[in-house]
Amino acid sequence: MVATDVRSQSQAGSRPAARMDGRMRLVLLVLLVAQFMLAVDFSILNVALPVIGEGLGFSLANLQWIATAFALAAAGFTLLFGRVADLVGRRRLFLGGMALLGISSLAGGLATDPALLMAARVAQGLATAAVTPAGLSLLTSSFPEGPLRAKALGLNGALMSAGFTTGAILGGVLTELLSWRWAFFINVPVALAVLLVAPAVLKESRPAVRPRLDVPGAITVTGGLLALVYGLTTEPLAVPVGIALLVAFWFVERRAASPLVPVRILTRPTVIWGNLAGLVAFVTETSLVFLMTLHLQDVLGFSPLAAGLSFGVLGAGTVIGGVLAPRFIGRYGARTALVAGGLLQAAATVSLYALGDDRSWLWLLLAGTFVGGVGNMVAIVGFMVTATSGLPDSEQGMATGLATMTQQIGITMGTPIMSAVVVTSATVFDGIGLAVLVNAAIVVVGAVLAGIFLRRA
Repeated sequence: MVATDVRSQSQAGSRPAARMDGRMRLVLLVLLVAQFMLAVDFSILNVALPVIGEGLGFSLANLQWIATAFALAAAGFTLLFGRVADLVGRRRLFLGGMALLGISSLAGGLATDPALLMAARVAQGLATAAVTPAGLSLLTSSFPEGPLRAKALGLNGALMSAGFTTGAILGGVLTELLSWRWAFFINVPVALAVLLVAPAVLKESRPAVRPRLDVPGAITVTGGLLALVYGLTTEPLAVPVGIALLVAFWFVERRAASPLVPVRILTRPTVIWGNLAGLVAFVTETSLVFLMTLHLQDVLGFSPLAAGLSFGVLGAGTVIGGVLAPRFIGRYGARTALVAGGLLQAAATVSLYALGDDRSWLWLLLAGTFVGGVGNMVAIVGFMVTATSGLPDSEQGMATGLATMTQQIGITMGTPIMSAVVVTSATVFDGIGLAVLVNAAIVVVGAVLAGIFLRRA
């Protein structure tokens, strides 16, 4: 059975692709709007952090917690909520998460002290942890495995990646023209629109037999992910604790009568290597944005807003990659998309090593990030198709929860890794160059390993 999971994608290319009907398009529109908003929300505050700190009295040391509090909740609870979606209903959890996102965004925009703002950020992270896997499982269960699902996942991936870039640009524009509070307020009307339309469009989706919640598994995996993310962002000593809890989670799942994630799923090559490739894709591309932001601001002297606008070409590249990926997968298969997309991303990243320390090299930065965005998105769609293939609808919440967890951890750990590489050099310029080479090497290793082991599968 496992051998056909990825290979079936290439066989799909020999069959005529089915067309989406009107209801499918509405379902896709609602879910894409929600996922795009979540992606925007992840990055929209990055440019505004110094202004928020001054406005609410955050110390410089505590300013990072505005981002870390969100990341902890979003990554730590994603897998748990992915399973909860299978238990209580994906549509119900999706709507509940969207309501929480709207309320917490309103609270964040109205915050008058650091405590309220931090509570709002935690709530936004929890909402993201609920909505993302629920939305993805609604998407995968609404579209049959094959060309239609690949197309839906391609558009979803393209808009999510474009959302990260849009968030950085929008955060700068809103902060400069209006106020940092609008980086929160902008979520409210979008969440309200989704809540008004979604109940009439989305059908409830859950397993025929409702399993029990694996409490020991939920405690160990959530605690492990929280410790891991906290260690990667704040206190390195927490990393071993996180790893130990995740190892404990493995043994708990082997003996659980109703496991949070059955071991048979965790040992599937498509799940293992698909998620590994996805982790590499998110670690490297999000951290590359950090490196190029350093180059634009610290080396070339761009303003935060100008630096954010420069990444518009990256957003365009990811959208193109998301549109091209389903066709590529239909013809060549998801495994080939993982490898080809990764290698294209690596080649584009290596080219950035040639960047000079004056603005005449800006064309290379724009071209490299554009091409890298195309390759990265082809790999990401290949990862999502691979990691969710061959599983019944009753386990899609679990599979998309794993994939979303991979995404959140990758986004969280990429910047700390590349920051550590940058500071090993005597100058920022030299450190960025070294980090670019390390970034490209990670992409190549991930693509090659995924290609080899998925072929053996």
